Amino acid sequence: MKRTSLAMLFSAAVGFASLASTPAVAQQNFVTIGTGGQTGVYYVVGQSVCRLLNRGSSDHGIRCNAPSSGGSVANVNAIRGGEMDMGVVQSDIQYKAYQGVENFAEAGPFAEMRALFALHGEPLTVVARRDANITDIRDLKGKRVNIGNPGSGQRDTMDVVMAALGWTRNDFAMASELSAAEQAAALGDNNVDAMVYVAGHPNGSIQEATTTVDAVLVSVAGEEIDNLIEERPFYARATIPGGLYRGNDQDVQTFGVRATLVASTAVSDETVYQTVKAVFENFDRFKRLHPAFSDLREEQMISEGLSVPLHDGAIRYYKERGWL
Repeated sequence: MKRTSLAMLFSAAVGFASLASTPAVAQQNFVTIGTGGQTGVYYVVGQSVCRLLNRGSSDHGIRCNAPSSGGSVANVNAIRGGEMDMGVVQSDIQYKAYQGVENFAEAGPFAEMRALFALHGEPLTVVARRDANITDIRDLKGKRVNIGNPGSGQRDTMDVVMAALGWTRNDFAMASELSAAEQAAALGDNNVDAMVYVAGHPNGSIQEATTTVDAVLVSVAGEEIDNLIEERPFYARATIPGGLYRGNDQDVQTFGVRATLVASTAVSDETVYQTVKAVFENFDRFKRLHPAFSDLREEQMISEGLSVPLHDGAIRYYKERGWL
């Protein structure tokens, strides 16, 4: 009996020591990244970052997931509220949240927001049914337009454009608030004449819209848009190349922002370090995960489209690489 008891105690002690000495078990860290609609590039960004980060989980003990979310504004609010650790956010939303202006005036400046890196360019893309006879942004007046769901980047950008043109929702025959995942079907079903999306290209939702109905990409240009770009440094002119979508062979002029990955100072330096390392140590693999990533350049990703400070964990990695 005594020998059996000693053996059991020894076995239990060895099991406990084994668990205690395994970093992946003892220091498991779960990270959640806010994205966007499942047909958009933001969702692919989150899934791609998590895929690369999870490849090294046995070494660093971090497990990542990236659920679909309401988009940029929703991601900022979730990070601020501690519901998410990181999020994909338009560069203009990043600026406004950090400064505490416009949609974020009531909440005040989000001074703890930090950037990891910038991503692809995101033009404001207006898609209209060809039979609606819309060729320019001004032609949306009096039409049925999906202006985007509250909390999304496209809604925020569309609100800015409407203000620049002197419009309110009453200037449309109908202003719907469908999510990015719903609007292509609404266009195809003739429930709206036009939809707006701030997204990298090519984009699944826009491919769906232009495939299911004869649709055109609409120019977003003119004096009012020029003034917006001049006043707000996070905006830039953009061209959507012809040939990406059925029936749209000509380049379309518009303006846009950049997608960025952000976190807050509440996320540990080590977690952010491992996240940026996972992306840049597998950069060629990352660029192959979506066509919108194909033209990304490391030096641009850590300098352009960032209106908040870099996270200390990101700075640590970039200094190791000699980029800062």
